[in-house]
Amino acid sequence: MKPLPERVLDKRELRDLVDELAADPSRWEEHVAFPEEGGGRHYASLYRDAYVDIWLLCWRPEDDTGWHDHDISSGAVRVVRGALRECNPRIGGRHLETVVTEGQSFCFGPDHIHRLTGAVDRSVSIHAYSPPLWRLGQYSIDEDGVMRRVSVSYADELRPIENVA
Repeated sequence: MKPLPERVLDKRELRDLVDELAADPSRWEEHVAFPEEGGGRHYASLYRDAYVDIWLLCWRPEDDTGWHDHDISSGAVRVVRGALRECNPRIGGRHLETVVTEGQSFCFGPDHIHRLTGAVDRSVSIHAYSPPLWRLGQYSIDEDGVMRRVSVSYADELRPIENVA
């Protein structure tokens, strides 16, 4: 990995970064692991400084982040094995669903709300955020379509939350 600039990176720079890391499995492969049934997602920090935060995540189809945002951070995701399903909420319609397969990446700004799940068994992805994650927003959507946000720490594992009243 080439030296990173000492500043916040934009979403396109983050996408270039995850694509570059994906091309060098020696930088992340040793961290790939899948917990036993019911163990939840496995994730490992690959890098963190004052400007960038990089994670490796391992997914099973039952793993689900729930609806969330990344507070003030932009981000990028590269699928290095398997596939992930990204859903984006739509008001008054069906949520937008995209399957991101091995070798594909996407990026987003801080205004992006989504939900990620494993689309196939034993998927692996690399995620980069800038500025580094400290807080995230988790959302519930009730049966009437009302969305509510709860602020959580980056250290909390994302998962679907019950409706907050």
